[in-house]
Amino acid sequence: MRVIVTRPEREAHRWVRDLSALGLEAVALPLIKVGPVDKPADLAQAWQQLADYVGVMFVSGNAVEHFYASKPPLAPGFSAHEAIKTRAWATGPGTVRALLQAGVASACLDAPALDAGQFDSEALWQVVGAQVQPGSRVLIVRGGDSAGSESGRQGTGREWFAQRVAQAGGRADFVEVYQRRAPDFSAHERELACQAATDGAVWLFSSSEAVANLRAWLPAQSWALARALATHPRIAAAALKAGFGVVCESRPTLPDVVASLSQHFRIQP
Repeated sequence: MRVIVTRPEREAHRWVRDLSALGLEAVALPLIKVGPVDKPADLAQAWQQLADYVGVMFVSGNAVEHFYASKPPLAPGFSAHEAIKTRAWATGPGTVRALLQAGVASACLDAPALDAGQFDSEALWQVVGAQVQPGSRVLIVRGGDSAGSESGRQGTGREWFAQRVAQAGGRADFVEVYQRRAPDFSAHERELACQAATDGAVWLFSSSEAVANLRAWLPAQSWALARALATHPRIAAAALKAGFGVVCESRPTLPDVVASLSQHFRIQP
């Protein structure tokens, strides 16, 4: 039984590699395509104003990579040796890993504990909320779609986080560092998706947007026999709404996903 990894291409292939190394059969079927933004000047301005923020919230590893790809040569970073006191805030371990790889000092980084029940905006606020005081500014680094909206999703954790900042007397600014859209699917990928709807494969969803793109791509496909593992309750709800017959939840770390595949779907490494 295969695991269908639906993350953006680079992340999907990393997950396939890691799952395969553990003896699981996994295949990448990216349901989100990530690309550059149309207004790189906004990124340059964000770097210039970095010291104005008490914290910079990165919503994903992709957000980190694209933000740092735009870093001016002399711009300050998140280092214990820098004069600025701005802290880097990560929603989960994947984002933490990307920040460390980008050169962010661990002493300048805040994130939910590895044993946290969830890795999301709500969990992050429990860690960093006390840092936000009246007059504080916070920067939220995120992706947007080609129309300029935040991945087509309003009312998500990013907006919830910004509301908490406002309630604490601060102000949240947003900068889009990449654009997300549905990929251009091939005939082979269509065949794979239709087969995985009925053959007992497990779809690994880490984004509600991936579920939405799948539904838009194959609107006539029934998912009543399909099985899914979602890494957040909101994503699980989206999969159930799409008609997936079996939907289970897991924390988004590799060990937790592997354990959930074994527990819920009898897929053993």
